[in-house]
Amino acid sequence: MTRLTALNPEEVTGKTKDLFNAVQAKLGVVPNMMRTMGNSPAVLEGYLNLSGALSHGKLSAKTGELLALTISESNSCDYCVAAHTFIGEKLLKADAQVLHDARTGNSTDAKTNAILKFAKTLVSKNGLVSDEDVNTIKNAGVSEAEIAETVAHVALNVLTNYFNNTANTQIDFPAVPSLELQK
Repeated sequence: MTRLTALNPEEVTGKTKDLFNAVQAKLGVVPNMMRTMGNSPAVLEGYLNLSGALSHGKLSAKTGELLALTISESNSCDYCVAAHTFIGEKLLKADAQVLHDARTGNSTDAKTNAILKFAKTLVSKNGLVSDEDVNTIKNAGVSEAEIAETVAHVALNVLTNYFNNTANTQIDFPAVPSLELQK
């Protein structure tokens, strides 16, 4: 059962209505996470702004989705795993194995693998990475701009993971089985 209310886009007003209209125009729908974030227009606007800014960064949309899967799996966020699996499959046309590998923090592409491993390290160490951790990702050919964006993607996804885990947001994407159930 949900713990925070997903607002009805037809019933909201003010800033929340403006934000929902922008999401609707871009996506064709207002997903439950954003409907729930709408309880605080500041939270929804902050999420949309950071997400939008990162979409213009050095890291590709595909890498962003793979990062989201790595981070969401690390934080046990079923909503985000379902959402980013759907986006990865349907919008980015990523192979199912690529998406599965990302959930475990792995990629067959060496640079992407280094980025996903660094993201897992950031999550597991609560951001308190070592010189060795940073040198490892640099030695894999990841630029400082890409490292900065990786940190920002982790922050964005920790926000959505924690938000959805707190709200117990109703999943409005096709369900994705837990990796633990797939063993």
